[in-house]
Amino acid sequence: MKRDSRLSSVLHALLHMVDSDGPMTSELLSQCMSTNPVVVRRTMGLLRNAGIVASERGHAGGWRITANLEKVTLRHLFDALGEPTVFAMGHKLDAPECLVEQSVNKALDSAFAEAEAMLLDRFANINLATLAADFTRRHAAYRQQKD
Repeated sequence: MKRDSRLSSVLHALLHMVDSDGPMTSELLSQCMSTNPVVVRRTMGLLRNAGIVASERGHAGGWRITANLEKVTLRHLFDALGEPTVFAMGHKLDAPECLVEQSVNKALDSAFAEAEAMLLDRFANINLATLAADFTRRHAAYRQQKD
């Protein structure tokens, strides 16, 4: 089963945008996200609708972050992306009248709901400013090792 990596890709692109001196084109972001520029424009459009980024037209145009990094959490990004499925696991729905299947599905539904709620609560406590600071620290340490 294919995993939904849009949140990870968006975070990757946003951290590159934070580190950039100016707007970044869809083509450049597509390289950061390892995807097609059309996918970048579609994804950035969702973030624009959420008030996180803006686009600038013209020769020096591109995408830039407009939101306060302290206020943009992983939960905001998750919501902006359309609340992708959190877990790839699920339950069977082959025989809804089967009492065993009903018992199993009830237990799994409850466990999945609790786990998803905990994860989304955690997402609400991680913001872009924290991720950007971590990246800056790691990048500085990496550069220091190279010297």
